Amino acid sequence: MSERIKVLVTDYAWSTLEPERDILSSIGADLIVAEDESETTFVKHAPNVDAILTNWARVSTHVIESAIKCQVIVRYGIGLDNIDVETATRLGITVVNVPTYCLEEVSDHAMALILSLARKIPRLDQEVKKRGWNRNIGPQMYRLRGQKLGLIGFGKIAQLIVPKAQGFGLQVMAYSPTLTDERVKKFNVQRVDLEKLVTTSDFISLNCPLTPKTHHLINAQRLQSMKSTAYLVNTARGDIIDNNALHEALNKGWIAGAGLDVLPEEPPSPDLNLLDLDNAIITPHAAFWSEESIYDLQVTAAEEVVRVLTSQMPLSLMNPEVLQNSNLRAKIE
Repeated sequence: MSERIKVLVTDYAWSTLEPERDILSSIGADLIVAEDESETTFVKHAPNVDAILTNWARVSTHVIESAIKCQVIVRYGIGLDNIDVETATRLGITVVNVPTYCLEEVSDHAMALILSLARKIPRLDQEVKKRGWNRNIGPQMYRLRGQKLGLIGFGKIAQLIVPKAQGFGLQVMAYSPTLTDERVKKFNVQRVDLEKLVTTSDFISLNCPLTPKTHHLINAQRLQSMKSTAYLVNTARGDIIDNNALHEALNKGWIAGAGLDVLPEEPPSPDLNLLDLDNAIITPHAAFWSEESIYDLQVTAAEEVVRVLTSQMPLSLMNPEVLQNSNLRAKIE
């Protein structure tokens, strides 16, 4: 009798893995759920698995090198900064993501942060709950219509933000090294360079991936060059912002406020200085969440595992160069 297929789940943020179990059972696969998110635990399980499903946990070089049978690593989500893609490619392992995941949710959350900052919703709510009735606390409020929103990055999420922001009368500018004339025309946005976007936007939304080039893209120099009435929103990755510089910017009034759904360390240390600031709205990496988005994510990720393990091409192969490798593990036809 042949050995059953095994799929390692490194971590997940939802209540059940039943959708994955149901889909993977169609190929006789069993789920192995890691007991914790340590490299040691992953390395213990890695030699026996045919596939890895991972959410936020780090799938390191050591883990991948230990996964001697693994054919595919699927990210529960879009970004791949927690996976050593280079090592996976070198070893002939396909890396797959779920690019359609939570697009509506994250774009909605970015707009919610923009609106909450612009209208001072959290501050005013707390003022009333403290039995006050002062609407003039914090920075001045300005009419939203006619203000400028700058989008750094122009992928699927940023593209969904555009019509939502334009519905509130915001003028939308965009910066991305890959922004084409066709997309500028299609979405009716103004293409600008990064420095102009930073210095002229009333709101800046970060929607780019975390790469070596975007690490601390928003640093002290760029924060100082923003308008003092401007707001910064981040629903992308925490390390795109230098958070020490951001604390200084918020504390000294370089900018009016910030809305953050992501941080460099999650959950943050209790003594994180940003937690003490009234002009920072922080949510617990919740932008992706809805009942629909989570279910779709689970199903799509599991279906990608099934495709690769049954010799089919995955829908979202993120390292296509692996197909040219003589050591390609998957028997993709």
